[in-house]
Amino acid sequence: MKLDYLAFAAHPDDVELSMGGTIAKLTQNGKKVGIIDLTRGEMGSRGTIETRALEAEKSADILGLTTRKNLGLKDSQLLSNRESQLPLIKVIRKYKPTIVFINSPEDRHPDHGNGSVLQVESIFYSGLRKIETIGEDGEVQEPWRPSHVIHYMQDRPFEPSFIMDVSTTFDKRLASIQAFGTQFNVKNPTDEPATYISSPRFFEQIAGRARFYGHMIGSEFGEPFLYHKGAIPLNSFDFLENFKPIR
Repeated sequence: MKLDYLAFAAHPDDVELSMGGTIAKLTQNGKKVGIIDLTRGEMGSRGTIETRALEAEKSADILGLTTRKNLGLKDSQLLSNRESQLPLIKVIRKYKPTIVFINSPEDRHPDHGNGSVLQVESIFYSGLRKIETIGEDGEVQEPWRPSHVIHYMQDRPFEPSFIMDVSTTFDKRLASIQAFGTQFNVKNPTDEPATYISSPRFFEQIAGRARFYGHMIGSEFGEPFLYHKGAIPLNSFDFLENFKPIR
């Protein structure tokens, strides 16, 4: 199955926190979108492997994903070596996406920056024919290298290459984040420790940032992205003709 878009995440919930509105917008427009979580988030202070998996499944339904998989790499131990690259190469060759979204190049959580390096290198190596991988059907996979690699913004801001208007799908983003009920917007006391992200205040900050980037493009809510290769290649300005900001 070929996907139009594939998003990689160091942890379940990375994509939802950063670009859930964009994912919802793509799927509502009929695009086939998948998320590949590298780890199970097992080192998190709250929740378990089992609860995180159920939450990821619930979020996938909210966002309308075509597929979601977890590679089971070790949380807090992401490194780019051939052993950890091969699972990523296999899914890239399986789904053959043209556009891939990946973690921020550097961030508060080391796994995000380390995951980004692993993802970038795996994307490049997936195009090398001398790196052989076997698909789920037992056949040798053909090389495939996505045409575009895009970082989504996480905790630490960067100067974005572009901002997606998600005013019509921001409610889906919030719902997909709230699907991770052990992690975010926890209003009732539990036996598990309170964390930086479990506070309702953190949940409120998500809307604040989205409003800020929405303001930057004259819309209500926006999600910022960084094009990995620097300059964004264009062959027309049709996309600008189709966008009419509020202001």
